[in-house]
Amino acid sequence: MMADEPLVLGIETSCDETGVGIVRGTTLLADAVASSVDTHARFGGVVPEIASRAHLEAMVPTIERALKTAGISARDLDGIAVTAGPGLAGALLVGVSAAKAYAYALNKPLYGVNHLASHICVDQLEHGPLPEPTMALLVSGGHSSLLLAPDITSDVRPMGATIDDAAGEAFDKIARVLNLGFPGGPVIDRLAKEGDPRAIAFPRGLTGPRDPAYDFSFSGLKTAVARWIEAKRNAGEEVPVRDVAASFQEAVADVLTRKAVRACKDEGVDHLMIGGGVAANSRLRALAQERCERAGIRLRVPRPGLCTDNGAMVAALGAEMVARNRPASDLELSADSSLPVTEPHVPGAAHEPGAAHEPGGAHEPGGAHAHPHDHDHVHEVSKKNLYS
Repeated sequence: MMADEPLVLGIETSCDETGVGIVRGTTLLADAVASSVDTHARFGGVVPEIASRAHLEAMVPTIERALKTAGISARDLDGIAVTAGPGLAGALLVGVSAAKAYAYALNKPLYGVNHLASHICVDQLEHGPLPEPTMALLVSGGHSSLLLAPDITSDVRPMGATIDDAAGEAFDKIARVLNLGFPGGPVIDRLAKEGDPRAIAFPRGLTGPRDPAYDFSFSGLKTAVARWIEAKRNAGEEVPVRDVAASFQEAVADVLTRKAVRACKDEGVDHLMIGGGVAANSRLRALAQERCERAGIRLRVPRPGLCTDNGAMVAALGAEMVARNRPASDLELSADSSLPVTEPHVPGAAHEPGAAHEPGGAHEPGGAHAHPHDHDHVHEVSKKNLYS
């Protein structure tokens, strides 16, 4: 760790975790998380309004805890990074508002960054600088994506994505059918260790010869599992929960790893990074390792605590923005619930398409990654209406 490396605080509030991380360069100094998952569990899923209120209550204490853990003052920071999107609009708004307030009060540069790009960049904190390009498989409750990132700060290219349910969403839904509670991923992973993954031949979506090579679909798998369970119950038979969990989990891990390894081979990339909450799944990690070794591909997976949503990943991407002299965001930064992954960060107005900016950048008008910003921005959302 070098004293001249950028010291950045990151804020993550895209869903139900209030995450605050502090990094110096690629060294993690603090990773404080306040989760509201127990509150949502009684509803069987995340309730956006409850998540927003929880972020409001947890924000300042979590930032103070991170600063104390890192042993620094807020004035020592070189920048403030925050998840600008994608995510729940109200939850994002809390984090963006807090980051803008701290940046303004401390006179520090502000960096609005992309949630998905942050999930890739966090691996730097454990395994060192990312290779360029990086092939990444991101799997979570809201996303199942294959991404190629020649430059994590300015050039992230979607290779494939889910066309319906994300992998994590499917885990939660099957857990609900099995009456296992919320969130479903950890309990299914635990039960699957005691089951037979070959007991039930559940379908593998979008794996036919004419199907999109890199896209995912878990809706059909979810329906097939639910109907299999229903048929057992209607026949008065006991549902073999452990075998169902193992067979379902195997179907998900099989499709994810098969397509990810294929993408690496097709693009000539000799490594694969896996991130997102589902990357904590033990079978996914084991099968990915097995298939990558056979294919001569190096696998990079952060420890489970860095796979789920956290502030460290946002700080990591923010530090990379500072190190590469990327333009800071301005105080007009908006929370953007549908921010595309092709925008790793949201620069200031002077760097928007059509404005003066460095040639050849990710926002070059008419370029390969130009984006007209025609998606919804959360500009004029009343806090009174959201939080009263």
